[in-house]
Amino acid sequence: MLHVVHHPDYMAPRPERGTFKFDKYYLVMEELRSSGAAITEHAPEPCPRHWLEAVHDPEYVDEVFRAQVPHAKERRIGFPVTEAIASRVRHTNGGTWLAAQLAMRHGYAANSAAGSHHALAETGAGYCVFNDLAVASNRLIAEGHAKRIAIIDLDVHQGDGTASLTAAREDIVTFSVHAEKNFPVRKARSNVDIGLPDGTTDADYMAVLQHHIPKLLDGFKPDFVFYQAGVDPHKDDKLGRLALTDEGLIERDRFVVREARQRGLAIASALGGGYGDDQREVAARHARSMIAMAKENGAQ
Repeated sequence: MLHVVHHPDYMAPRPERGTFKFDKYYLVMEELRSSGAAITEHAPEPCPRHWLEAVHDPEYVDEVFRAQVPHAKERRIGFPVTEAIASRVRHTNGGTWLAAQLAMRHGYAANSAAGSHHALAETGAGYCVFNDLAVASNRLIAEGHAKRIAIIDLDVHQGDGTASLTAAREDIVTFSVHAEKNFPVRKARSNVDIGLPDGTTDADYMAVLQHHIPKLLDGFKPDFVFYQAGVDPHKDDKLGRLALTDEGLIERDRFVVREARQRGLAIASALGGGYGDDQREVAARHARSMIAMAKENGAQ
């Protein structure tokens, strides 16, 4: 059974400026619903303001809530922050929190959006407004649901925002495998960073994961895992520089879930990046990813 978090507000109107398209967020759900897989949908509440302010600068949070984000910050984000966007990001952050709650009950759960790993304390960046991974991790620890959290980020872009927001914490570890020559040009410092050369294929990619992820989980000993499961390492991704196949992505996702579940760890995934002219094709990659992870969870 795939427990997936979704909300109508995940689909915001296409912005007047910028190139980001929100189409894939409803297309992902269409793909899941037509797949024949067993799914249960859950709707999140909007993330409370003080949860966001515990991680992000309160002035920036206020700018987003009022939809009055300075143009310089909007340029870093990649689109204007409208009232619809403000509602969207509150729900996507609430969605990652809900996915974590569901994962603690069922072993694995997915948020059908978010994974906004470029958002920084005082601004958004790279299509990310608030950093749901850092916000949800902070809240889980604050409420006593977890003592130590591992954030495994396998998006093709380095999780610079997550690394920066959690750098001073000993109870959150960040792990990023990404294309070294891709965005952001100036990388932050995760606890573990592995920058891969352009064109890395399935076998070499999996060798990296098989070497590092067990070591990370056994060494840090987290009691919860967040997984940024971007599909942009795919060979056909518009903004990626790696060369994973459909089969390689599924092998990657099943491996991450298997390593967590074999250690008795609950794991929640966030959608992450995936880009292309054919939004339905991108959405299908995301849907296959979530279904594969749910199957792996059921196999444990």
